[in-house]
Amino acid sequence: MWDKPEREFQYFAMELFWKYKKQIAEKDIELMEFMVVNRSWWDTVDMVAGRLMGGYFLMFPERRKEYVDKWLVSGNMWLQRSAVLFQLNYKDKTDVELLAYTINSLTGSDEFFINKAIGWALRNYSKTDPVWVAEFVSKTDLSNLSRREALRLIK
Repeated sequence: MWDKPEREFQYFAMELFWKYKKQIAEKDIELMEFMVVNRSWWDTVDMVAGRLMGGYFLMFPERRKEYVDKWLVSGNMWLQRSAVLFQLNYKDKTDVELLAYTINSLTGSDEFFINKAIGWALRNYSKTDPVWVAEFVSKTDLSNLSRREALRLIK
């Protein structure tokens, strides 16, 4: 389905993968990486990262740091975005040390999709811990876009 030219096939593949998420095997991260680096665009990457990879790393938390490190040095913007976004829906399960490490590794990027992801991840986490987000933003040299997005919900 990933090789088909119509994007609807990729959407269907992601939904099918999600439907069988309880059957994810440890090796399936390789397929998720393939999905991120092939036929990449923000909508597919965000679903793979936020839902599929996010679910995978809840099942296999011992693999998180290994893959985050790999993706951060990959030079692939979409894998880097995935490193930021996989915890997007974790709420109180968010590993804030890993989130901070990931963001700090990518600060200084001029890439819109990276800076938007940083802001989005922080904004989502601000619903759980606005104090942590406000403090992190105040002591981190974020892009204007990341900063604006991160603080959007904090009064």
